[in-house]
Amino acid sequence: MTATLNIQTIDANHDDLRSAIGDLRRRLSPQGNIVSQAGRQRTIDVFGAPLTPVEVVERICHDVRNRGLDAVLDYTAKLDGAKLTPETLRVSADELQAAYQAAPPGLLETIAKVADNIRTFQRAILHGDVRVPTIEGGYLRQRYLPLDRVGVCVPGGAAAYPSTALMTVVPAQVAGVREIAVVAPPTKFGSYSPVLLATCHALGVTEVYRMGGAQAIAALAYGVSGVPQVDKIVGPGNLFVALAKKCVYGDVDIDSIAGPSEVVLVADKSTPPAFAAADLIAQAEHAPGASILITWEPELIPAIRAELEQQLAQLERGQLARQSLEDFGALILVRDQDQATALADEIAPEHLHLAVNNAAEMLEQIRHAGAAFIGQWSPVSVGDYAAGPSHVLPTGGTARFASGLCANDFLRRTSVIHYTPADLICAAPLVQKLADLEGLTAHRASVDVRLVAAKAARNGKKPTQ
Repeated sequence: MTATLNIQTIDANHDDLRSAIGDLRRRLSPQGNIVSQAGRQRTIDVFGAPLTPVEVVERICHDVRNRGLDAVLDYTAKLDGAKLTPETLRVSADELQAAYQAAPPGLLETIAKVADNIRTFQRAILHGDVRVPTIEGGYLRQRYLPLDRVGVCVPGGAAAYPSTALMTVVPAQVAGVREIAVVAPPTKFGSYSPVLLATCHALGVTEVYRMGGAQAIAALAYGVSGVPQVDKIVGPGNLFVALAKKCVYGDVDIDSIAGPSEVVLVADKSTPPAFAAADLIAQAEHAPGASILITWEPELIPAIRAELEQQLAQLERGQLARQSLEDFGALILVRDQDQATALADEIAPEHLHLAVNNAAEMLEQIRHAGAAFIGQWSPVSVGDYAAGPSHVLPTGGTARFASGLCANDFLRRTSVIHYTPADLICAAPLVQKLADLEGLTAHRASVDVRLVAAKAARNGKKPTQ
């Protein structure tokens, strides 16, 4: 008989809400020094010492930077148990083509439709050049250009994730990125997954590498033989991937340093308990995944708890989801809708689902969320798989300052200034004053030396030498 679900329940009327939310937020944040006993033992086996995950990642990145491909292959053998060669590290064009041709029924049609949804949304929000005329005939311009080369991480531990390829590759393509390299661990769900390989081929990706973890991040960041350096690394991964992205940031750009996936579900009497339970479980099955319910309706909590028990017993990944709900979940009873709104905003979740009657109005009171889902018919799964915005989102409260991945993240901005002689004359007093205040005399001189010629040119005269 399955044990009763031991999910935390918090009553804001009686419990120390501040302390409870603080504890939840700590658990939602990626903790670089927390690792399982099995993980600690593996670290000792590979490195000969009980290193922390941060130390493991720093050593791997340093080693890859100095030894290149040899280090990547060594760590792939030691950590992933896959003995690859320089020739087998990259998935061949024939393998990609074969996976595409053998795709299961409906896969290619689904990929095409989802990709079209993503393109439609990403094109609609894509930045274009902006040109602002100056008073005296010149112009200022904001120029947007795509990055040259991007690395995409696709997980491959417990399941295959063609959706991650779609949600990262397609926005980059919309932005105009010319080269996209996908890395996935050498597992049956990663770079040996026919579904993932078929998806990559369908999207026109020709570079797929069998490597994962910190060694893959380091290879993309520094470049190794056969794998040229990228400009930016995007996509989800485990703790070691997140820490490696943090380690290489500055050599390349990254999307974020993400922790466990999370949802905050705000519910009222209009929310069917079966819907709410399904949404909480959907996030928990990421294992780890954090699922938090906030409601001001006392009768909803026991009803949703009962639904959780019933649905968990029927799901293939029910036991994994149960563990996540017990470790990272909470059912929170607040005083009223205002407190629910304030609490959701404070948590700043990756996914915010407002399953309430006045969801659109409530959203206007909430500033911080990676993605918001409005009403009963917008479960988080439509954002994960089909809607169009990318499902690569900020976690662990970082939605206070970070945003989800989109096509604009693959663009570089360059400001362009084109002044006429008259523009320079108008600006000269401003430059001169500030340069004098800062003591940068050469800055002033670079304007002063032009003023006589600029005045002559403005008046249509040929400047004297």
